[in-house]
Amino acid sequence: MKNHHILGLFLAFFVMVSSCTNSAPDTKSESEATTEEITPQHNSLSEAEQAEGWELLFDGQSMDKWRLFKRDTLMGWAIADGQMQALGGEGMEAIGADIITKETFTNFEISVDWKISEAGNSGIFFNVVEDEDLNAVYESGPEYQLIDDEGFPADLEDWQKSGANYAMHPAPTAKTKPVGEFNTSRIKVMDGKVEHWLNDNKLLEYELWTDEWMEKVTTGKWKDFPKYGRAKSGHIALQDHGNQIWFRNIKIRRL
Repeated sequence: MKNHHILGLFLAFFVMVSSCTNSAPDTKSESEATTEEITPQHNSLSEAEQAEGWELLFDGQSMDKWRLFKRDTLMGWAIADGQMQALGGEGMEAIGADIITKETFTNFEISVDWKISEAGNSGIFFNVVEDEDLNAVYESGPEYQLIDDEGFPADLEDWQKSGANYAMHPAPTAKTKPVGEFNTSRIKVMDGKVEHWLNDNKLLEYELWTDEWMEKVTTGKWKDFPKYGRAKSGHIALQDHGNQIWFRNIKIRRL
């Protein structure tokens, strides 16, 4: 009787161990599935981002929040693989298909993923206005420069390189990823105070409309553009400079 009791306990223990061992792969699979479900997807917002007030300016499928500068149409751009692409002149008779947001912004933070073609050149502009006497986004809006720093077919000044406030403030610590890889740029504007970020590194800060700002404007490249850098709010713009560039994860929040 005692031996039968011991044998019964042993069999029960063996069944329990076998059951635990057999269920382990399912537990791991469930864990992996959960991890996949919470992995952020491109052109989407996490619950935390939504709570912080972020809005998508591109959902990976439509450019309905954008239009051409001073026009109600869109051309020279395409959407493929969840990316907005400037065709670089392929979709137009001439370059210049700069696009702007349909909405305007005053205090905000914007984040943009971008990759540029070899020898490419583009930019992110803000406080862009569409006055009758203006012909391009750069005539009013400060520019966060995007460029192939290594492969551009001309020598670049520091103020022409990626991350710089173009023709105004260089960003000497900026380090872009190789052509064909995505970078993440951020611009923060709050009551005229501006920050440029690249790949989670703060590059520079400056202040709009100060005496120093106006002196740079009136004595430098923008001296013949009387409306450059004056607006207190405006559109966000992406530049078609005749080269291909791709954008994704374009999101903004009002501050």
